[in-house]
Amino acid sequence: MLRSGNVPGSEEIYDSENDIMIPVLSSKRASELPVDEVASILQADLHNGLKNSEISRRRTYHGWNEFEINEDEPLWKKYISQFKNPLIMLLLASAVISVLMHQLDDAISITVEYRSEKSLEELSKLVPPECHCIREGRMEHLLARELVPGDTVCLSVGDKIPADLRLFEVVDISIDESSLTGETSPCTKSTIPQPSATNGDLTSRNNIAFMGTLVRCGRAKGIVIGTGENSEFGEVFKMMQAEEAPKTPLQKSMDLLGKQLSLYSFGIIGVIMLVGWLQGKHILDMFTIGVSLAVAAIPEGLPIVVTVTLALGVMRMVKKRAIVKKLPIVETLGCCNVICSDKTGTLTKNEMTVTHIYTSDGQHAEVTGVGYNRYGEVIMDGEVIHGFSKSPITKIVEAGCVCNDAVIQNDTLMGQPTEGALISLAMKMGLEGLKLDYVRRAEHPFTSEQKWMAVKCVHRAQQDKEEICFMKGAYEHVIQFCSNYNSHSQALPLTQQQKELYHQEKTYMGTAGLRVLALASGPELGQLTFLGLVGMIDPPKSGVKEAVATLINTGVIIKMVTGDSQETAVAIATRLGLYSKGSQTLSGEEIDSLDIQQLSQIVQKIAVFYRSSPRHKLKIIKSLQNNGAVVAMTGDGVNDAVALKAADIGVAMGQTGTDVCKEAADMILVDDDFKTIMSAIEEGKGIYNNIKNFVRFQLSTSIAALTLISLATLMNFPNPLNAMQILWINIIMDGPPAQSLGVEPVDKDVIRQPPRNVKDSILTRNLIVKILVSSLIIVSGTLFVFWRELQDNVITPRDTTMTFTCFVFFDMFNAWSSRSQTKSVFEIGLCSNRMFCYAVLGSIMGQLLVIYFPPLQKVFQTESLSVLDLIFLMGLTSSVCIVSEMIKRLERQKEKGPKQNKSFLDV
Repeated sequence: MLRSGNVPGSEEIYDSENDIMIPVLSSKRASELPVDEVASILQADLHNGLKNSEISRRRTYHGWNEFEINEDEPLWKKYISQFKNPLIMLLLASAVISVLMHQLDDAISITVEYRSEKSLEELSKLVPPECHCIREGRMEHLLARELVPGDTVCLSVGDKIPADLRLFEVVDISIDESSLTGETSPCTKSTIPQPSATNGDLTSRNNIAFMGTLVRCGRAKGIVIGTGENSEFGEVFKMMQAEEAPKTPLQKSMDLLGKQLSLYSFGIIGVIMLVGWLQGKHILDMFTIGVSLAVAAIPEGLPIVVTVTLALGVMRMVKKRAIVKKLPIVETLGCCNVICSDKTGTLTKNEMTVTHIYTSDGQHAEVTGVGYNRYGEVIMDGEVIHGFSKSPITKIVEAGCVCNDAVIQNDTLMGQPTEGALISLAMKMGLEGLKLDYVRRAEHPFTSEQKWMAVKCVHRAQQDKEEICFMKGAYEHVIQFCSNYNSHSQALPLTQQQKELYHQEKTYMGTAGLRVLALASGPELGQLTFLGLVGMIDPPKSGVKEAVATLINTGVIIKMVTGDSQETAVAIATRLGLYSKGSQTLSGEEIDSLDIQQLSQIVQKIAVFYRSSPRHKLKIIKSLQNNGAVVAMTGDGVNDAVALKAADIGVAMGQTGTDVCKEAADMILVDDDFKTIMSAIEEGKGIYNNIKNFVRFQLSTSIAALTLISLATLMNFPNPLNAMQILWINIIMDGPPAQSLGVEPVDKDVIRQPPRNVKDSILTRNLIVKILVSSLIIVSGTLFVFWRELQDNVITPRDTTMTFTCFVFFDMFNAWSSRSQTKSVFEIGLCSNRMFCYAVLGSIMGQLLVIYFPPLQKVFQTESLSVLDLIFLMGLTSSVCIVSEMIKRLERQKEKGPKQNKSFLDV
């Protein structure tokens, strides 16, 4: 098989046996060529379609019009891959040695996180299952997957486009491309070749219908130029397949911690075994001690607590109307320092709304309310306008309502968003019935070339009177048909001065990001009276501005990334507080001219990216990640899916988001509320704090146990704890008290902390100091008790019982002080975490059973202690909690000084 490229932008594939050419055209190249030339290159018959024999031959080379999805990795492979984690390998080794199979919990983790990569499957669902195609001169209803390049496809209202088509016949067709390009308003299509000079992004190709988009009105015919992965939609698919989801900061921290624990633990154990062997001790005895040390030193419960803590965070997020699909993502939100937000449907409602009216006699009116409904008011000079109370406003509303094909039923728009905004305006004034007062006699439909629409009507109750024309459209075109302007209900001659005034007002409204329409009426085209201008915009969602302000105040940078125009994007960004004087913008074309390294140097300064395609969004995220940012990307359309997968946190909209977008995302906002992201970030920071609390408790206990046994071995002392007692301590250390630290309620002050630096280890210097201080107190106190009881140099059950109980009580007080790294246990509430209280109470009851229950006394080699012994031990072991609280108090006092933040943030 031979490939060549005689036609720029195309690929020609030859069959070596039959020498039959089967071409492939890019949408960019096809849009620039005349229809006849496209048909010639594709060897297609526009009117009769392809022959069945030719279809089979082409399918041999191009395959079916669908996406090939790689088979998911089997569940057993995903389970085995869990053990590549150094921490899990370390724990598994410890578990095998100590015959304690804790890996069942890892299976739970996999079950929670295991899911197929359904984003690619959902992407293929956007390709419609059926279509209408002309083959061998007959119209056929067939499966879209059967299409090949060169097929002729017929489109009508409500159809999803089955492949990339070069249109050759159109009748008032308008296509909604928002899911692919991000454009809010449907795109009017034509058959005219696109000049190469103006052929930029997808939105400029007005003679191409793209796969997966939706026909809003009209009908058309087109020739298939790209199927499956060779379509523009397929480019998104291929990028999604190639994109790998990055590791979360928590996963990186756990990997690093696992390696550190492996290195330190086995290094110390190896040294102790070597020293013991050099002292002449039996190698088997030293191996037994090594096993005990491994069991004592390695926190087997760490992966379990991390999983449980994250799972509980996920459940709390569900109550806040957010669905988190992968556990570590919850914690990653706490590190998020950049949010790249799509505009349409995420920050805005994706509903056009009239916000400003300018009458031809110079009056201004503001319009409130959003959406396609009657909720809102028209206000002029502080007065609410309703019905026919203000003639200039009424005439504008009448023209917009009558020269209109849209219908709003039950707050649902059927028709063009721009026309829906005008109907909604009429509803707010109680004038929607005006449309029924007129009988339409003739119509000039809107086209992208003429940019205006006009209807000729007669009043239903006065059909014997002369007809009246109503027109709406772009100001530059409408004003050409006007000879007069309306001034206080009188038609005055339209002067050049008036035209300049209107043009100035139109320019002002445009720079404010409004889409401006001019309206006129009169007896004939060319003799119309200019009525005024209306400005409309896709408005921001309620509450978004406040959420944006809160996030910015906490140190999160928010960038708008949209496919819309610069003026509209900047206007919305300014309203939301994302754009201010001195902020910069960057277009998709400018992004194309930069490589990732160049973009990385300026990306921090850019507040708004406009005219962005999927590859632009991906490039933006990569450049931010190059600078060390943890990036969250919000979006709702197919055009966002690749970027959502590449981002550290992909956030999809639950109501307006496409299935592709939801499956590619890590988190879904059920009610599309941008404010939920703020709650999620708060949750993420709280979860990380809980994990750090657990790590502090685990490591301080582990180091204490390791040090205790190591000193006894190195100094040739009798072992203060036997194997069963070490095992019991290990169970408590990894058991309920430790696990319950992971469910500590989130501190409400945590949102004030800036995002955590992902490069910081979970073991900060501040945390290590606290761990070592606690370990030192535990070891010193336990050795003191052991020395105090070992006065006769003979180890008795009482000696080991006192030492054993002392260590366990130290554990309980250490767990209590580990509940918060910054606040006193009295501030957070002694019993605010009931699970923790029950766990500590249960552990103490278990310890008392080990001491006083005869069958357990035999197993653990203990004996009963007196009440005075218990009081003495309680008083001694509480010292670890008292010292910890004193350190917290000193830190809080330092925070009040000029350099207070560092220790607080470290913790």
